[in-house]
Amino acid sequence: MSEEHKTTFWGAVGGKAAKSLAYAVMALFSVMTLYPIFWLAMNSFKTTREFQVSQLGFPVAPTLANYKGAWEFGEFAKLFPNSLIYTALSTLGIIFFSLLAGFAFAKIRSKATAPLYGSFIIGILLTIQTLMIPLFLEVNILGIYNTRLAVLLVYIGAGLPTGIYLATEFIKGIPSALVESARIDGAGYWRIFLAIITPMAVPVATTLAILNITGIWNEFALINILVSRTELKSLPLGIFKFSGSLSTDYGKQFAALVIGMVPMLAFYVVFRKQITKGVAAGAIKG
Repeated sequence: MSEEHKTTFWGAVGGKAAKSLAYAVMALFSVMTLYPIFWLAMNSFKTTREFQVSQLGFPVAPTLANYKGAWEFGEFAKLFPNSLIYTALSTLGIIFFSLLAGFAFAKIRSKATAPLYGSFIIGILLTIQTLMIPLFLEVNILGIYNTRLAVLLVYIGAGLPTGIYLATEFIKGIPSALVESARIDGAGYWRIFLAIITPMAVPVATTLAILNITGIWNEFALINILVSRTELKSLPLGIFKFSGSLSTDYGKQFAALVIGMVPMLAFYVVFRKQITKGVAAGAIKG
């Protein structure tokens, strides 16, 4: 076998080995990711006694009583719609105001642009823990404690620093000639924003939706200090109830966790193509 053939042969072998190794690593990580979800779902159909006897085995007598008990004790009939409202409205608000501010910072230059943009970006460095006490005092002073408005305002405000940063950097990549041409044709900034900027900013809007839908749906700390009435609480607060009096009722705990997890899994399954396209386009554009 000539040297050229040897090189080609070993190169092909090395390529196949590298490909097989890559598939093996991806398969391993897939199993590590999916097994906890499978384990949680499997144990949600067991009684507490059966779980204590066999934590890794399949349920011998699967029961839906855990889901009925978790739904009733957690008052999920009230909390589920609240989580949907908070997640949907907050995400839409973050996307709209982020794109609006990003358009202003990227394409409408003035002396106030730099300090205003910097004041928003500083918000990225602040943690939720450092803001909890000031936010609690502020909503009380404004008289909106125990209202949905307080929750929505805080969620939207918390998401704006990152949202404005991503939107501004993305919109900077949109040719300024488009804005200038529209201005010459007599279009106002509102029309430019709605007709030109918004359709072209779909990738970054998709990215913001992914980041905020998952974050707001699972958010616990802020809403715990903003509302105390059950009819205003969200799903994570209902799930938290199972850490108290039902801390040893594992079946209901697991069922409650599955109930809170299913909407996010469904979201990714239904919109997986749009999510992949949006993230990829946003990465390439950025």
